Amino acid sequence: MRRYWIEKKDLFQDQVNFTGDVFHHIFDVCRQDVGSKFEVLTEDSKAFFVEVTQVTKKSATARILEERVIPPLKTPYVHVALSISRFPVMDAIMEKAVEMGVKSIQPFFSEFSFLRKEDKLSDNKVDRWDKIVRSATQQSGRGDLMKVLPAISFDKLSGLINPNAGQVGLFAYEGSSTLSIKDYCNKIRADHPQGVKDIWIIVGSEGGFSHSEVKEFEKLGLHPVTLGQQVLRVETACMALVSVLKYDFDLMQ
Repeated sequence: MRRYWIEKKDLFQDQVNFTGDVFHHIFDVCRQDVGSKFEVLTEDSKAFFVEVTQVTKKSATARILEERVIPPLKTPYVHVALSISRFPVMDAIMEKAVEMGVKSIQPFFSEFSFLRKEDKLSDNKVDRWDKIVRSATQQSGRGDLMKVLPAISFDKLSGLINPNAGQVGLFAYEGSSTLSIKDYCNKIRADHPQGVKDIWIIVGSEGGFSHSEVKEFEKLGLHPVTLGQQVLRVETACMALVSVLKYDFDLMQ
């Protein structure tokens, strides 16, 4: 079934109004018309099954036939802090992270990141990530939009994780590490028998992390985690870590 993301303001009692870019995508690009039936998703985790009743040159109207609530993401929420990589890699990670149920992505600048200054990240690129998130949300039927937070410097990463608020974190490291991802999951459960609310995964760009950055992570109490002997691409490391955490913490139901 076709699904489209809309703003809550477009809902009016028992009908939906379509204008602007949403109208163009649904009726010009996807060729929906009077009588077409599909689902629309909103930011409050609701889905509405609708039937199109009117289409004009610049707007359309549909009546709501059914309503359902989309189950929210389970906790612990998985977040990804990602050193800015080549843009095709970033685009792929954004899409797959939505599908895998990542709560948010925090881009950051590091010593080996593809971009190292905030003024080099254009608004057009941020807008593209927003469109990728919305498209992947429609495709996957997810009930909320994954947050892509404003890019920050490496120095500000320390403010992401607050252990007192039930947050923990790890960073993927291709160097020497005695802690496997399985050991890390066991450690979380042992150290936090009451459970945790958020797990932060920190992944470097194509160049990885410098020795000084690794030292800074360790000062923050973050654990370097290995994914085996093979050196993984950035996008592979992200999805491998997310998949293992979702499986181990029973988030795939």
